[in-house]
Amino acid sequence: MLKTAINGLSRVANTLAIAANIAGTLTVLMLVVILNVDVIARGLFNAPLKGTYEIVQLSVVFIVFLQLADVVRVDRLTRSDGFLNLLHSRRPALTANLRRIINALSAIFMGLIAYIMFPEFLKMWETQDFFGIPGVFTVPWWPIKLVIASGSALACVIFTLKVITAQDRPQLVRVPEHDGPDEGGSNT
Repeated sequence: MLKTAINGLSRVANTLAIAANIAGTLTVLMLVVILNVDVIARGLFNAPLKGTYEIVQLSVVFIVFLQLADVVRVDRLTRSDGFLNLLHSRRPALTANLRRIINALSAIFMGLIAYIMFPEFLKMWETQDFFGIPGVFTVPWWPIKLVIASGSALACVIFTLKVITAQDRPQLVRVPEHDGPDEGGSNT
């Protein structure tokens, strides 16, 4: 029963992480288009696109927090695993436990970010505060706060699932056993 619930939660979390990653990738593509339009407008017409600076600032936050959960899901979060990789060959059980501790601490940290940001989202939703220059370009704050809260919460869930299932495996670099690539396909 518990295993079925964990598997179901894992499928939902993975699907949401992939969907958020796609949204983050689309945000990157949108940002590329906006920046190119701005450069062309500045160069050809001496008329920069209004709000480019604000859009870039907000897009970076969107991209990071939309893609965070999927990066955690596929074990590509930037961290220093050098010590754990060295320790793995000598003490694999200790390494696995250390990875679970790191994932648990990461889950707590992501949960705290979500916990802090959700009330901020509600406040910005209610007050409709905005970012930018009035009369030139403004964007409401609430979408940013929502993306930070939901991206952190989803990353927290995925880290928690990694702790429960012990699915975080080391990504060890494999070193070839021979001196280099041989020609002709034979080992000599």
